Amino acid sequence: MSRPAIASLSGAELRELFAAATAWLERNVLQVNAVNVFPVPDGDTGTNMYLTMRSTMEEAERCEDPAAGAVLAAMSHGALMGARGNSGVILSQIIGGLARGVDGATDVTPKGLAAGLEQASAAAYRAVTKPAEGTILTVIREVSEAVTAANGNGDLDSLLETAVSTAKSSVEKTPSLLPVLREAGVVDAGGLGLSVLLEGMLHHIRGEPIETAAEAAEPVEQDWLASTGARHQTEGSLYGYCTELLIGGRELDLEEIRGRVMGLGDSVIVVGDPQLVRVHVHTDDPGAALSLGTGAGQLVQVKVDNIRKQAERFVEMHEEMRGDAAEAPPLSTVAVVAGEGMARVFRSVGCTRVVSGGPTMNPSTREIVDAVEACPADDVAVLPNDKNIILAAQQARKLTKKRLHVVGTRSMPQGIAALLAVSPGEDVKTVVGAMEDACGAVRTIEITRAVRRTSIGGVRVNEGDVIAIVDDQLQLAAPSAEEAVVGALESLPQADESLATLYYGAETTAAAAEELARNIRERFSSYEVEVVFGGQPNYDYIVSVE
Repeated sequence: MSRPAIASLSGAELRELFAAATAWLERNVLQVNAVNVFPVPDGDTGTNMYLTMRSTMEEAERCEDPAAGAVLAAMSHGALMGARGNSGVILSQIIGGLARGVDGATDVTPKGLAAGLEQASAAAYRAVTKPAEGTILTVIREVSEAVTAANGNGDLDSLLETAVSTAKSSVEKTPSLLPVLREAGVVDAGGLGLSVLLEGMLHHIRGEPIETAAEAAEPVEQDWLASTGARHQTEGSLYGYCTELLIGGRELDLEEIRGRVMGLGDSVIVVGDPQLVRVHVHTDDPGAALSLGTGAGQLVQVKVDNIRKQAERFVEMHEEMRGDAAEAPPLSTVAVVAGEGMARVFRSVGCTRVVSGGPTMNPSTREIVDAVEACPADDVAVLPNDKNIILAAQQARKLTKKRLHVVGTRSMPQGIAALLAVSPGEDVKTVVGAMEDACGAVRTIEITRAVRRTSIGGVRVNEGDVIAIVDDQLQLAAPSAEEAVVGALESLPQADESLATLYYGAETTAAAAEELARNIRERFSSYEVEVVFGGQPNYDYIVSVE
């Protein structure tokens, strides 16, 4: 017996629809991450879209108004606040467009869905300074056009079927529209993520159960939060670093991972399933925990906190907030930083607030806004320090009354250069301009390992290869991290005098970094070389060349 067609959705039904879509995306996170073009472990698209949806649904659950329009408005706020990475920001704009299209209605009808998708497409394109076809933008536009054309069908079932079939077809065509996708042999990850969300909605509206890892992982997530929170409140630790990992993979051995983590420190929690494992440990060697994670699978999230500094920092923060507002500087600064050593560097050059995050874990818009609100000045310069965080930083402007100036830093070395350009005696406009100019004087080399096989700009790499990225462009593969640094330096124009600062990562020893510095001085007589502990995860070296 066939199910009756669905003519409209109430607020509660709409919430269930989006919850099913979120669960379906969680099941497919690794699939979406796997098609990212760049082979580095940066804030992957699937992870960013899923975390954005989690924030969306948390806000939806708090909405007490039964109207569909009110629930969508709450979702829009949750998505805006929780958006992570470019894909998450664009997704938040799509949800915001849907909310405006429904515009406070009691129920979502086919006409309302079509209007919402039109608004979603327009909002997504407005969110990007230079919209490119062959991306999630193309997918949402083509879905909107197809649903609008099919609006005469009169029920939501058929419109969602149209949306899903159009999305899948649009995703398949993305390589023909974007050469970098064609060369890498993948489809657009953001478009795929959107297609997966729509597919989850269709499964739900047809009454098909979504059997996902999410159903097993949800109570694990609650247990995780409760147990880690309790341990931080009640346990002392002999170790200095609270290290948290989210490991993705296939056939992960939970007991083996737990046994290995037990040897690293105390306050150990290891929970999850064969596809996704969360690790929490207090240790003196966070690099060993990261190595364990990369050996077992793929690092999806990483967080390292200095336990002994937390109480000290808490006191410092409140002392600063109690300071006389009249003495506040004209411009405060907020920087997104990965690595304990890098955080120390940023604070040493005058950064007001540091937000933990970066390539391995893009911070949400909410985290950026919270840091901005904690600053003493009304004018705040935000340094994203990653191309995938710029949109989230720009979106923060909508959520604070402070005057935000987003400086387009795409790496931590650019962020440091921008801070060094700050002149306290100048007006805000002049200072922000100087910060922007300073970014152009810095070249950035990043050394990591490829997490997938790909070809970009004629450079072919295999999974596990050591690679060098120069100013966001894949430059070369090399047998070792040290050889990759040397090769990347050789590719840069040689000046009479240059300063190269080697920031070595959590898994690199000081001895290896010093030996590399000696090698550079011998090979490049024009370079003055400095070595600094960065502690950044996944990147053996980040090199600033000025």
